[in-house]
Amino acid sequence: MLYPIHRKFVIAVSSSALFDLSESNQVFIEKGAQAYKEFQKSKLNETLKKGVAFPFIRRFLNINKRFPDKQPVEVVLLSRNSVVTGLRVFNSIEHYQLDITRAAFTEGNSPYRYIPVFNACLFLTEDENDVKKAIDINLPAGTVLPSTVYDDETDDELRVGLDFDGVIADDEAEEVYKRVSLEGFHSHEEKNSHIPHKPGPLADFFKKLALIQKLEERKEAKEKGYKRIIRTAIVTARNAPAHGRVITTLESWGVGVNETFFLGGIEKNESLPF
Repeated sequence: MLYPIHRKFVIAVSSSALFDLSESNQVFIEKGAQAYKEFQKSKLNETLKKGVAFPFIRRFLNINKRFPDKQPVEVVLLSRNSVVTGLRVFNSIEHYQLDITRAAFTEGNSPYRYIPVFNACLFLTEDENDVKKAIDINLPAGTVLPSTVYDDETDDELRVGLDFDGVIADDEAEEVYKRVSLEGFHSHEEKNSHIPHKPGPLADFFKKLALIQKLEERKEAKEKGYKRIIRTAIVTARNAPAHGRVITTLESWGVGVNETFFLGGIEKNESLPF
């Protein structure tokens, strides 16, 4: 049964973020579109290896297994492939038993423009140019960076860490920081600590994640021994006295967070416990 997508928490993902298409892409680069098409058709029954975004997507879809009556989340595939060459992708989706049924195949065109069509609050892709184009027109997108993929199938916990300024919240504070000294920035934020920030590009994503956490809270209260699967963190270069406005903003939205790091300039990538 397909639930109305406008009532769901939707993430879009590119086929090359979900699966490892490096071999196929090399064929396209070296031999062109027709050779790529023939290559994919010859490999229809050969399952693609997991891509960088696969573990995150698998864990995200597992939320529906915890709430089968609500089916609150959905993943949509946005692919530059044609529907013919994309058949191998769908065969791989079926092989890994991922509950992905909706897709857009754009045959070489950038698929980011279809983010709002599918009500997606985040588009994950390895194409940095698509991310920049999406952000330029205020669509939520993120670049999936190359890394070694290891998907521990016994681990269902979904761990999400996000920056605050310019990501969850708007970039007002960053603009102030550029105009004045650090001391002036702290003074500005302390003076406005009671005023919530306006939403940033991933505010909707973060708010919907918080709603799922509230579902988990209710389930935990009813079911003894229930183990939550979502854990969130905010990592920000702010420190006191600029911390107050972060808290004010989250409280005004009615959302909570499991871990918050006010780093005061420490490198963020060294702080995430995920």
